[in-house]
Amino acid sequence: MTDPTPASHAGDAGDGLCLLSQGSAQALAGRFDTALLDLDGVVYVGRHAVDGVPEVLDEARQRGMRTAFVTNNASRTPEAVAEHLTDLGVPTASTDVVTSAQAAATLVLERVGVGVRVLVVGGEGLRAALRERGLVPVASADDDPKAVVQGYAPEVDWRQLAEGTFAVRRGVPWIASNLDATVPTERGIAPGNGALVQVIQSTTGVTPVPAGKPEIALHRESMRRTGARNPIVVGDRLDTDIEGANRAGVPSLLVFTGVATPVDVAAAGPQLRPSYIAADLRAGLLEAHPPVTRVEDGWVCGGRIATRAGELTGDGADIDALRAACVAAWSGQADVSALLRSVADLRL
Repeated sequence: MTDPTPASHAGDAGDGLCLLSQGSAQALAGRFDTALLDLDGVVYVGRHAVDGVPEVLDEARQRGMRTAFVTNNASRTPEAVAEHLTDLGVPTASTDVVTSAQAAATLVLERVGVGVRVLVVGGEGLRAALRERGLVPVASADDDPKAVVQGYAPEVDWRQLAEGTFAVRRGVPWIASNLDATVPTERGIAPGNGALVQVIQSTTGVTPVPAGKPEIALHRESMRRTGARNPIVVGDRLDTDIEGANRAGVPSLLVFTGVATPVDVAAAGPQLRPSYIAADLRAGLLEAHPPVTRVEDGWVCGGRIATRAGELTGDGADIDALRAACVAAWSGQADVSALLRSVADLRL
């Protein structure tokens, strides 16, 4: 099949089966003008860069790809994130960072207008985003806030959650930076903003308006701030990064250095299916993606075969076996249960 031009991707972005089947003879760093990269689990985990990522991003930039960093983590300011990335060997300006806190502040502004007080359940990232938008962050429900905005921060405690509860009970708009139930840390998976949101939700019966991935608000904020015209979303989570890309109608790349597992992606429903998959960022951005070809009794990618019966055979890389397995599973023409058992044995 002829490799489509980059411009043709926009119309097919939500069809992970189609793009994963086609592959890409051209490395994605030369195919898209901007990589909208998630941070936790893609660029770094905790305080440390994922192995090889600084060199990969430097090479991608040399090939003409702009790198922008889009995160659901609302705890830090763009300046702090940029400083962290620069310290990790990824030179970054604050204007190259887009956070869910910024998207949340935009949603608050749209609802209550400029200059009003907003109660913050979160950290400095949220407070700075509100000030940037001409809003006034406050810490108490007694300050007569006209909205509540909540985002992940390590310092969120009972007092902040209680103040948020008091204000939400009064009926003011409640915006959540994101609803991720977990956040990756150096010590493992920890509770994320979604888990903390449930505390207020369970005590008020109110559901917040989310701003971060997979919602369109953060993607819209990213496009506005970066000026990207032909972007690709790069992430490690299906239910935020990949679903968000599909909702926005743009292609996506899933890497396996964070949360998602091979079984997760092979079992994914249509809204969670990535356009491309790779073991890591180097392979994802700097190398070609082989196509998946339909044969008589299965699907072939790079010498690996996923059969209709759910077996993975042949010689070659496990990532190619996973590509074949995903196309087989998503086609609805193979034994998915058997395929998932086979995929569980892959080592990327």
